[in-house]
Parts: sequence; structure tokens; C-alpha cells
Amino acid sequence: MRFRPCIDIHNGKVKQIVGDTLSDLGKSNGEPVENFVADKDAAYYAKIYRNDNLRGGHIINLNMKNTPEYQASKAQALEALKAFPGGMQYGGGVDDKNAKEFIDAGASHVIVTSYVFNDGRVDYDALKRISKAVGREHLVLDLSCTRVDDKYVIVTDRWQKVSKEIITYNFLDRLAHYCDEFLIHAADVEGRQKGIDRDLVGFLAGYKRVPITYAGGVSDYGDIELISYLSDNNMDFTVGSCLDLFGGNLSYERIVKRIVSR
Repeated sequence: MRFRPCIDIHNGKVKQIVGDTLSDLGKSNGEPVENFVADKDAAYYAKIYRNDNLRGGHIINLNMKNTPEYQASKAQALEALKAFPGGMQYGGGVDDKNAKEFIDAGASHVIVTSYVFNDGRVDYDALKRISKAVGREHLVLDLSCTRVDDKYVIVTDRWQKVSKEIITYNFLDRLAHYCDEFLIHAADVEGRQKGIDRDLVGFLAGYKRVPITYAGGVSDYGDIELISYLSDNNMDFTVGSCLDLFGGNLSYERIVKRIVSR
């Protein structure tokens, strides 16, 4: 079990937001609900993670590709990758044409979702292209999901579109041929600081073929212990809005020490 730190970037600033409030159209003024806006740049956080040797965290560009805001967030991300070369993953607007740029800039992996989806389904041709472009060992699939009835359905386009793909072990097996890890945000609880999605963690804990990092809803140290218990100490996790680095109440240092001492 490892603590995978994060750096979420929106409009060129490090932020923690309520995930399902991202919107390109229509929702109030189009701006997400923000839990925290940093006065430090992305490289500042990357250096903290580097100093504590916390490898495998993720940098996410939350802006829509081909916008000035995306470029501003990308610039921040590249500085963070430079500050911790080989130590962090990058996601946001990645496709088979630009994926290698981020690997060359210092990302250990690129993270993709929307690029490998077409009309609500996985586009296996696109998945094969990007896996070939960077190598399976450098690819993470973000399979962030929302609960629909008793199933977990993948959401794409920065959690704004509900796909037709349901997370099952057989589905994960098919994807595992092309990637090194899965990153799975529980979109329903992401950024809400009200606890993890226990059912989702329990379900994912039964899958062993490739590593899974769970993100979403960690609100206290008990949530971390619950992830450990449900996964037999084998599932990695992320803490966002509740971390004191991002204005929350959970001590970054305490979490690092607890995980290292296991």
C-alpha cells in the first residue's frame, strides 16, 4: 500500500475541486466548485514529493485541450515534471501524438481516458496506438466512474460524460494488456470530503492483475485504514482536498510516516 500524491491544475493554478462540478457548458458560470486554490506553483508540490521519495503520484490538467487555460496548466505541469523527473505521472489532453512529449519531459507514465473512448465505448484501435507510442509500461488508464444502480460506469471528458462501459473484472483484464496501472477516481465522492466509496474499494480490491490506485473522498485517517483493511494492504490511494497541503485537516507528514512505517 502506497500513498500516491496528486497535483491537480486548473487555469494554471494548483487546485482541489469538487470533481463532478467541472463543466464546459451550462453549469452556473462554467467554473467548478473549488475547495482550495494554492499560492504555490506545481513545482513546489513536486519538490515536496521528491524529497519524501513519493513516486507514482499524478499530475492532472483539468482544463479542456486546445484552450489558453489548458496551455497555462500544461506549463505548470511541465515545471512539476522537471522538478521530480521520473517521479510523477501526467494526465490531461494526452493522445498518441503528444504522449511521448510528456514522457520526454520527465513523466514516468501518461494517464488517459477520453482519448481511448469513442461514442461511449473503448476504442481499442486508439488504445493500441497510444500503448505502442509510449510502451505499455508507461501507460496508466484512468477509469474514473460513477455509480448507476448497482454498477460502476466509467465517466470521460473530465467526468462530464457517462460512458457505456461498466467496470467488471473481465473488462479490466481486456484493458490490462495495454497498460501498466489503473487510476480510478470515485467521481461521486471526489472532492466532497465525506468518506470513500466503500463498495467500490471493496470491489477493486479483488482485482490483482495490475496495480490500482484509488482516489476519492478520503476524509480522515480511518478512511485510509479502511482502504488498507478492504484491500489487505495492497491498494494504493490518493488524498486530495482533506490534506493539509491543500488546506485540509489531515497531516501530510503523518500519512507519509504511517505508510512508510508499515
